[in-house]
Amino acid sequence: VTLLPKSINTSLCLTMARLSFLCQLLIVASASLFASAFTVSPGLKRAALVSRTALGVNIKVSIGESEPIDSALRRFKREVNKSGHLIELRHRRHFENSQEKRKRKVKEGRMRRKFERMQRRRMNQLN
Repeated sequence: VTLLPKSINTSLCLTMARLSFLCQLLIVASASLFASAFTVSPGLKRAALVSRTALGVNIKVSIGESEPIDSALRRFKREVNKSGHLIELRHRRHFENSQEKRKRKVKEGRMRRKFERMQRRRMNQLN
């Protein structure tokens, strides 16, 4: 065991204390963020998983009394993906000028048409 000089030992303790405080703060912030994002409706016979976002999208999934939480979360994720607001948030993460927006829209249209062609081809193969 090596002994450090008192000044290094003190600064190390201060750094560790700050790190510990930041970790606790992060845990509390993430817990409060999670609690505010997902609430259980108290007035219903069955619980409901609700998400409120800044885009004004409310997603609600009713949970059965004996339904496992895994299947409810799976249905919730499916509803979130269908609503499309996560994609919108991803686009709003950075400023996008009109030219970049136009390019993105063209690219999305190309991908959508490709997907539709693949779907039609699959349906024709089944018939």
